[in-house]
Amino acid sequence: MPQPLTYFKETASQTAGPYVHIGLAPGAAGFKIFETELGTDIAGPNAAGERIRVEGTVIDGAGAPVKDVLIEVWQANAAGVYASPADLRAEGVEDGFRGWGRIISDFDTGLFAFDTVKPGVVSGRNARPMAPHLNLWIVARGINIGLNTRMYFDDETEANDKDPVLNLIEQKNRRGTLIARRELRDGSPVYRFDIRLQGENETVFLDI
Repeated sequence: MPQPLTYFKETASQTAGPYVHIGLAPGAAGFKIFETELGTDIAGPNAAGERIRVEGTVIDGAGAPVKDVLIEVWQANAAGVYASPADLRAEGVEDGFRGWGRIISDFDTGLFAFDTVKPGVVSGRNARPMAPHLNLWIVARGINIGLNTRMYFDDETEANDKDPVLNLIEQKNRRGTLIARRELRDGSPVYRFDIRLQGENETVFLDI
């Protein structure tokens, strides 16, 4: 005689929680587990191109900085080539260039920062050029599913105007939420990029 089916309630969803740093960036969380942590060096010492620094804050709907954010960065090199088998030109990437990094915000201020090289124009779908940009994936307490976005550069106006992703954003005033602002600090370029999760000037997030 067949047994009656047993139905279980759906398990409650859970956000990344405070343990995301221990698992993904243990050194930054104070746990010396690995001699070298994967992802902390984005460009490497041999990468060609302009050296830049990126700084910003992830801001919640109430306007407060989120202080437990983890951001993964994925980018091309200065020639617009990704260090990936999917990029047919990857063999020409500089030795040591990963083009990938993992950064967490400062636990006291919420500021995140990293050093890299400015990427070049990337060949997109149907060989259509995409403006120089960084791909960002954001996770933190309160975020059930990681958020994908991009960071473009305000001194690449001509390339930005032709970028296929930026041109998908119908509200032109919202395109600015994806563009970092350049300044010089002690003669070195620094790009400021704040990410707003909700509210006025909410950053455009991408469904990938």
